[in-house]
Amino acid sequence: MNTGIVAVMIGVSILIGLIGLICFLWGLRSGQFDDEHKMRQGILFDSPSDLQRAMNQKGEKREG
Repeated sequence: MNTGIVAVMIGVSILIGLIGLICFLWGLRSGQFDDEHKMRQGILFDSPSDLQRAMNQKGEKREG
């Protein structure tokens, strides 16, 4: 294989890796991964509607 092709492949790989890292860091800063409670509770319920109902009930308990 030509060394020029290898250099381009390495450069493209590094660029794609940097784009992925930037997207991940953006997600961390914007709070995309902060809702751990909902994910833990999601294991306990069978369907998304059951999970939503449980979250609504929890919200009612906090208000009342």
